[in-house]
Amino acid sequence: MNKLIDVKRAVDLVKDGDTIFVGGFLGVGTPHRLLDALVERGTRNLTLIANDTAFPDVGVGKLVVGKQFRKIIVSHIGTNRESGRQMLEGETEVVLVPQGTLIEQIRAAGYGLGGVLTRTGLGTQVALGKQTVTVDGTEYLLEKPLFADVALIAATRADTFGNLFYHGATRNFNNITAAAAKITIAEAQEVVEAGGLDPDIVHTPGVFVTYLVQGEKA
Repeated sequence: MNKLIDVKRAVDLVKDGDTIFVGGFLGVGTPHRLLDALVERGTRNLTLIANDTAFPDVGVGKLVVGKQFRKIIVSHIGTNRESGRQMLEGETEVVLVPQGTLIEQIRAAGYGLGGVLTRTGLGTQVALGKQTVTVDGTEYLLEKPLFADVALIAATRADTFGNLFYHGATRNFNNITAAAAKITIAEAQEVVEAGGLDPDIVHTPGVFVTYLVQGEKA
């Protein structure tokens, strides 16, 4: 099964109002070609779930500048002043989540869990309106799973079935988000025929990947 499609068809799968995962960390390991096409398409009222909002001229930062998000759920926005401005002006809803909690909420969605228990955030604004659970006398905050309509991720190498390999730190958020969306689209720098990847280096099995696009070569 060949999952390779062109970029235009891929971004057409992202609809106005969708919730999207975007992999990477400050633009490293981010599907830049897909995001640039989404900027060009002008899809709006999106909810972003990602590690961060990168920089104003990099990755998801471009969509922030274009005001394509109505809500942003990330662990930090400090490298993108436009994200902070929109939050303070009330133009975009921004939800800041501790990084470890955020990735575990996504993992819970992908693994079919009802949530994760954590002590991070107890006694702070993070806990407002959330359920707590006591286990063996210790109180925990219940953080519910985070799902998305579409995951846009980036890989170093893929085969046409969608098995993915990530080099070094580019694995950030990509591997986990692949399992937690209805549709997962992977942008790969190199695409080989099915069976062309050594199984020992596969980080994301192709069963989690719906479509592939050819990315920019390194």
